[in-house]
Amino acid sequence: MRVLIWGATGQLGWELSRTCPKDSRIYTCDFPKVDFNSEASIRHCLSECHVDWVINAAAYTAVDEAEKEKALAYQINDTAVEIIARFCSEKGIRLAHVSTDFVFNGVNHKPYLPGDSPDPKSIYGHSKLAGEKAVGRIMGNDGLIIRTAWLYSAHGANFVKNMIQLLETRPQLNVVDDQIGTPTWANGLAKAVWAAIQNQLSGIHHWTDAGVASWYDFAVAIQEEALALGLLERQIPISPVGSASFPRPAERPHYSVLNKTGFWNVTGIRPIHWRKQLRSMLKEMIA
Repeated sequence: MRVLIWGATGQLGWELSRTCPKDSRIYTCDFPKVDFNSEASIRHCLSECHVDWVINAAAYTAVDEAEKEKALAYQINDTAVEIIARFCSEKGIRLAHVSTDFVFNGVNHKPYLPGDSPDPKSIYGHSKLAGEKAVGRIMGNDGLIIRTAWLYSAHGANFVKNMIQLLETRPQLNVVDDQIGTPTWANGLAKAVWAAIQNQLSGIHHWTDAGVASWYDFAVAIQEEALALGLLERQIPISPVGSASFPRPAERPHYSVLNKTGFWNVTGIRPIHWRKQLRSMLKEMIA
């Protein structure tokens, strides 16, 4: 199987490359090789290799900046996705597109199912939903959409690495406790994407690690696990606070836990709790 990883230098793209199944051959593409503002550039990069699948792991993910860079967010998360989908449809290539929990409004009281109605509250969420709709409209049964949440990795910038830096340098931290989701190691997501491809899945699916946490819970776990592994030398107080303490340009969903049971069942993947995955990622940082 020949697969093009689109957005190969991001944290998910990096994990996809290193978890590639032995029976697959991968090709990679990302900025600056491709100009996401140019249809000609996008189609040229896609046409350089003949593949069976394209995995779109590229996205504009700066949630707050998207509120003032709406055009750029839509260009990467919607327009470029539509171009990729049209190319794949023309060439008979399958497409796996990675989306987000931010397509939901966050007022649910139970984990969101793939078939639940989206209702994004931010430009980022709206642009990602627009990309999903483009894939569904153009690709039909040849399109695969996998929504995920709270992604982190030993590669790239993310909440875990940012927290470790703050825990090293600050006397104390305040972290919001009224936004609930599931931390997800990009390594686990990458393996899930490969499993979905090998099972020839289509339609919309959800994937995160198992379990539930607030950002406060996540931060406390990061400190505890980092101390145990020797990544931190001291413990500092971490206090839970409401989102109102940190006003942001973009509205966040207060509850965005995704229901993954259908994906787990169809792929046979055994769910792993987010804290165990966090520990595995932190061990990589000291290896």
